[in-house]
Amino acid sequence: VQLQASGGGLVQAGASLRLSCIVSGRTFGWYGMGWFRQAAGKEREFVAAINTYGSITHYADSVKGRFTISRDNAKNTVYLQMNSLKLEDTAVYICGADLKRRFGARTVDYDFWGQGTLVTVSS
Repeated sequence: VQLQASGGGLVQAGASLRLSCIVSGRTFGWYGMGWFRQAAGKEREFVAAINTYGSITHYADSVKGRFTISRDNAKNTVYLQMNSLKLEDTAVYICGADLKRRFGARTVDYDFWGQGTLVTVSS
């Protein structure tokens, strides 16, 4: 399984970005998916997760109400719509695939990771 994240960039506070993560393979619809982020000098932290059907989502408190995770199983893609971006959202955003559908918020709940895409929010 290979994951390729894209969509990061440099934006001003209050702006929006949409990240995408394309997953290789024909069984994407079987995987739970998640987004994590890692700021410089900090540990990887959970952002959002979505179940296989896209019907259930879970968010970190820090992004709840601002970020939306979604997926298109026909396109093997999971998205992260980020609105009202804040300086503290600056990080490398990394998508993960959960082959066992644990729907978790821990890094150990995910089996494969993409390379990440950098989001930088400026004032």
